[in-house]
Amino acid sequence: MLQKLSEKELTERCREGDNAARKQLYEQYADLLMAVCLRYCGDRDTAQDILHDGFLKAFRSFAQFQYKGDGSLRAWLTRIMVNGALEVLRKRNMFNEQPIDEMPGDIEDEEDIELIPPSVLMQFVRELPEGYRTVFNLYVFEDKSHKEIAEALGITEHTSSSQFFRAKKLLMKKVSAYLKHEEL
Repeated sequence: MLQKLSEKELTERCREGDNAARKQLYEQYADLLMAVCLRYCGDRDTAQDILHDGFLKAFRSFAQFQYKGDGSLRAWLTRIMVNGALEVLRKRNMFNEQPIDEMPGDIEDEEDIELIPPSVLMQFVRELPEGYRTVFNLYVFEDKSHKEIAEALGITEHTSSSQFFRAKKLLMKKVSAYLKHEEL
């Protein structure tokens, strides 16, 4: 049994093709990365495919990975999974939705989100339509601008912005319904 390696040691051993280190890498990061994949694609089967393909890509690409300190391996693996999810979504062509002319107003009571358990909130995100969910994830979790999102997805900035606001509006409806249900 391989003792738990540091991120740097894990990187070096995976780069050398050490299968025990690869197994440890998978066991250490699979749950976290599965959550990332689910956040983008919404269904478990697709998320598992993205996770599988992402790990294969990582194992083939370790020669190009530059270790930059604790957290850099996790960030690199996350980026691989996000890119894999975006590739799947692009193939599904989920971003050709027409932009809306009028943006919804600001959502009231955003502080109510803090009352929702994180697992429930993530379920709400997974339930968003694919286009909305992808833009929402990139904007909120990956801290991308609408310009960067538009370039990554091949859509306009306006479409990115409108999909984000529609996603936010749908999420707030779900939050409101959840809170009303919890009050009963």
